[in-house]
Amino acid sequence: MAENRQPKRYPQNLGGVLQLAVDAGSAAEGPSPIEPMSEERKLWLKGALAEVCKGQMDEVEQIKKCLEVLKHERDAENERGEEERGEEDEDERESIFDILSELCENLDNARDLMTLGGLDLSISQYLCHSRSGLRWRAAHLIASCAQNMPQVQIHLFKLGALPKLLQLTDSDPNPTVRVKALYAVSCLVREQEEGLKEFLSNDGYSVLMRGMQSDNEKLRTKSAFLLLNLLMAEPEQKDTVVSMGMVQQLVSVLRTPHSPVHEHVLGALCCLVEECPKGLKDCSTPALGLEELLKQRFKELKGKEESENLSSVSV
Repeated sequence: MAENRQPKRYPQNLGGVLQLAVDAGSAAEGPSPIEPMSEERKLWLKGALAEVCKGQMDEVEQIKKCLEVLKHERDAENERGEEERGEEDEDERESIFDILSELCENLDNARDLMTLGGLDLSISQYLCHSRSGLRWRAAHLIASCAQNMPQVQIHLFKLGALPKLLQLTDSDPNPTVRVKALYAVSCLVREQEEGLKEFLSNDGYSVLMRGMQSDNEKLRTKSAFLLLNLLMAEPEQKDTVVSMGMVQQLVSVLRTPHSPVHEHVLGALCCLVEECPKGLKDCSTPALGLEELLKQRFKELKGKEESENLSSVSV
């Protein structure tokens, strides 16, 4: 009887909403007709959707509050001088960058940060900050926002972000800043035609070359990895890279004690000998001694996974 029917219970969160949608879809496949939505259910659904929208709005408000603090700190610097700033204020700004980076893993939040001027502030004020913790966090935030976001990438090009990031990669005294700046460079140039043009005009391959010669293992490995990916994605750049003496530089890296960077270096050499006569010629130069080096390393690494890459480079 109708009076014995239990009242319906509705989900209290977004996961429940999604499950309800799935269940409704499954039920619709059956022979039973779909019942009209009751007023109670309409009101619940309206409220659930409002909660979802509220959550999104809360994140935008959180971004705004974070930027207010960063802008306020900038004004305070102008009034009191950087040397008078307290350690507590610096730590607070670092925490704010951590929060923003986490929020901007969501593409909508990354776009909102751009619209609200957060990227402009990061580039103009914090990439050049005296505190390395703020420099590398600003670079990391830029990378988080730029990854797979053409609209944000174009905005960053207009702000002149790429030359500044390349400069940090090349010469910042802090190793973490250099690695994070290179990460941001990678997010701006991979599979991005305009980014690659700007990368070339700012001598980006030379920056990678010097990165591979660094004593910072992470920077060496990531520089070689980016070089390999660019050569694979843009094979027409091979002649340009070879003309810079890249083959000789790569071989000099191979002569260092074996490390993870060698895998990417060997991959880059493979690219430069494939359908690139000048690259093949440089690799085959007797004075370079590449063939002897590869044979020696092959013996040292025989039976290990690394030896497979060595055997793939034919000179």
